[in-house]
Amino acid sequence: MLDIKFVRENPELVKENIRKKFQDAKLPLVDEVIELDRANRAAISEASDLRAKRNALSKANGPLFGKLKTAEGAEKDAIQAQIDANMAQVKADDERLAALEAQEGQYAEEIRRRMLLIPNIIDPSVPIGPDDSCNVEVQRFGEPVVPDFEIPYHTQIMESFHGVDMDAAGRVSGNGFYYLMGDIARLHEAVLAYARDFMIGKGFTFCIPPFMIHGNVVEGVMSQTDMDAMMYKIEGEDLYLIGTSEHSMIGKFIDQILPEDALPQTLTSYSPCFRKEKGAHGIEERGVYRIHQFEKQEMIVVCRPEESMDWYEKMWRWSVELFRSMEIPVRQLECCSGDLADLKVKSCDIEAWSPRQQKYFEVCSCSNLGDAQARRLRIRVKGADGKMYLPHTLNNTVVAPPRMLIAFLENHLQPDGSVTIPAVLWPYMGGTKVLTPKK
Repeated sequence: MLDIKFVRENPELVKENIRKKFQDAKLPLVDEVIELDRANRAAISEASDLRAKRNALSKANGPLFGKLKTAEGAEKDAIQAQIDANMAQVKADDERLAALEAQEGQYAEEIRRRMLLIPNIIDPSVPIGPDDSCNVEVQRFGEPVVPDFEIPYHTQIMESFHGVDMDAAGRVSGNGFYYLMGDIARLHEAVLAYARDFMIGKGFTFCIPPFMIHGNVVEGVMSQTDMDAMMYKIEGEDLYLIGTSEHSMIGKFIDQILPEDALPQTLTSYSPCFRKEKGAHGIEERGVYRIHQFEKQEMIVVCRPEESMDWYEKMWRWSVELFRSMEIPVRQLECCSGDLADLKVKSCDIEAWSPRQQKYFEVCSCSNLGDAQARRLRIRVKGADGKMYLPHTLNNTVVAPPRMLIAFLENHLQPDGSVTIPAVLWPYMGGTKVLTPKK
């Protein structure tokens, strides 16, 4: 969410940013916000004047009551009349003040409702385009290999190890769920544990957050569009299942004033994640690729505004380092303006190589959200000079194993159906270096 003062002073810049995000239907919101803001400030000003006037009249009645005690005849009647007139004016002013205060509340709510829909100002470096087809490959890491043998679909690889049961999950929970079993389940947990220790090694504090959050936290961390598309609500409760631990991790700081010397806050969090994942998806997005429940290790940073782009660079590079340590080729893909969620200033995806599809697919997403989440959640920092400012927030996937397992299994599959385990995972797999299929 933008600062109302910024919108008031830069309406054309805000409109141009909306056009860059190909959201022209939102252009009228800018003028509506400015007009509501004008009316709200007028109401606030009038209310302030009325309060001053009311206080002056009340103060003036004090001496009049004193004079009334000793006055007689016409003088007494005149003083009483003045007191009555003042009190009548105070009553009228009170009624008008109550109406103005109600207007202020209405204006503030209407302004906030519209401001939540106006997208954040994107970074000048973001490529312009309407959708993900305009995302730009920046660089590749590792040589993508196409083996000289056929790579089965990822669930077939898992089934060869008796490692997945989609049918049982369908009977128990419906489509979009899975049972992971045996070596595949162990590999899943090994990757999560390795990712946790990898981030701890980078100086991050490990955290397990709440897996459900209040509605005001949801509103603070994501746009309404994303919320409706992703979040599961608990019936009869002001609680939502998190779609990623970023939601509760950033929410941890709601309504807090952080001392500047406590920055940066660098946290790495584990959580299950729950997503609606509405819509039809192609064959390559089935299996354990696009599912309603999965687990993830996340990295979160809350920092000074001037440091956020440096953290952004570090964070996506750590994703690359993690995947390359597991011998998986990846590339960095810069997200274009139309593919950015409304709160994001800049974002990139890390995509892993799929030998089966002979193309890359997303496994990590790194985002700088500027001060948007901090403003929504009222997170402030008290500087050394005593002044308050809003920090910047960033998040990035460390690893989300169900989807990441696809890249892992395809890139480590051998002609005989076995899967090699890279050295970094040996301690987490009890020293196992090769997985041998059961059938």
